[in-house]
Amino acid sequence: MIRHKCLALAAVAALYTMAPVHADSLIIGNIDPSGAALSARPKRGMSMETVESKWGEPEAKRGSVGDPPIARWEYANFVVYFEYSNVIHAVKKP
Repeated sequence: MIRHKCLALAAVAALYTMAPVHADSLIIGNIDPSGAALSARPKRGMSMETVESKWGEPEAKRGSVGDPPIARWEYANFVVYFEYSNVIHAVKKP
């Protein structure tokens, strides 16, 4: 009987000492949740010819650097990085 009272008292004490749990939300502006902004850039694996035919002549073409050779084409809204002649990444300009 005393053991049951001690367990009950311990359980009540534990409930009162537990801190409430809170969560915060992080809101980031200027993010397109639909993902439409991603489709407006070249996809990985596209050839230079495909990129140029779809988006036109870039504002600037930076020559290949390094090994493997990485080239960079700059458009008004994004920059495209090529390894050899295929897209490896397209980054939206801020």
